[in-house]
Amino acid sequence: MTDQTAPATAAGRERYAARLMNTFGPPRLLLTRGEGAHVWDADGREYVDLLGGIAVNALGHGHPALVEAVSNQLATLGHVSNLFATGPQVELAERLVELLGAGPAKVFLANSGSEANEAAFKLTRRTGRTQVVVAEGSFHGRTMGALALTSKEAYRTPFEPLPGDVVFVPYGDVDALAAAVTDVTAAILLEPMQGEAGVLVPPEGYLAAARRIADEHGALLWLDEVQTGIGRTGRWFAHHSARHSGHSGTAAGPSPVVPDIVTVAKGLGGGFPIGACIGVGAAGDLLQPGNHGSTFGGNPVACAAALAVLATIEAEDLLEHVTVLGHKLRDGLAADPRVSEVRGEGLLIGLDLTEEAAADVATAALEAGYIVNNATPRRIRLAPPLVLTADDADAFLAAWPRILDRAMGATS
Repeated sequence: MTDQTAPATAAGRERYAARLMNTFGPPRLLLTRGEGAHVWDADGREYVDLLGGIAVNALGHGHPALVEAVSNQLATLGHVSNLFATGPQVELAERLVELLGAGPAKVFLANSGSEANEAAFKLTRRTGRTQVVVAEGSFHGRTMGALALTSKEAYRTPFEPLPGDVVFVPYGDVDALAAAVTDVTAAILLEPMQGEAGVLVPPEGYLAAARRIADEHGALLWLDEVQTGIGRTGRWFAHHSARHSGHSGTAAGPSPVVPDIVTVAKGLGGGFPIGACIGVGAAGDLLQPGNHGSTFGGNPVACAAALAVLATIEAEDLLEHVTVLGHKLRDGLAADPRVSEVRGEGLLIGLDLTEEAAADVATAALEAGYIVNNATPRRIRLAPPLVLTADDADAFLAAWPRILDRAMGATS
């Protein structure tokens, strides 16, 4: 498909290429402002953002509650070192433990998902064991430790040797997991749904089986909820879904699957950088003074942003909204015969196309005013703001057949 880059965007690309490292390739757009789930580029074109900064902008852009919280905190107390504590830091840790609903727990606050996973990786080493069993198709970050836990060869190979003793097994395969975990395993690391791989959903009861296997060998169960947590699936944490345990539960209630470690980031700050590693029970005491740290982790402004996100999700009943709107989107996307499968929960949605046309579909969607992600050659991922409106969802579903027509050809 042809590149119809407008003048201001083209100029922005040139400036970007001249001064920023080429770690991401040429930017698709130069964005200048946003409101709710809508963004505008340098040439004034409007788009509905169905990727949400890759599951980050939980409240969209410019939400008054987030703007007020950040502004007030920055005007009050912007940063202190971790030689001191602040109210927002303590309150956020308390709130995360409460929402997790797994009993006593302690929190390490970081700046990103990768950093949260780095903290968790170091925490597992404090067990006296080194092996971590991880799923194929996983993505846990780009820093050296997190990268060692990420299975994609293209990401890993240029930076090997990576921190070792990591074993990869097929995602969703209980027998393979049971065969890999031994009495020298420190932790099992899993995503409740694999986002980077195109929103892959494991079989029912998979996490419960992982919990059982971990217990049999004295290993920790570590759940990476960086992409799936904080309301993304219509629950505070994706592992709270009854499908993971075979037991009934509620949107806000705890799952019978109780992890030892949970990592979160992305949507937690609604666009403000923050991550968290939560250690449940004894795991919360494994890191001690001198074992880990962060200059900016627990920054009061970032914590105030996260508290505003959590309060707004609750006040605006966004868990229910996400659940209902997610069903609408999945049903509408699946109605086209050029879509062979739709997966996900809430507003984390992945779909498979009948041919390897995902890049063309993403381009056609952009030309139609919608931002989506081509996760793999056949897979599209959607992770819009939790505040996406029903009207925007309806408009996208109405445009969806035309987007596929342009990218894949009209159906017969």
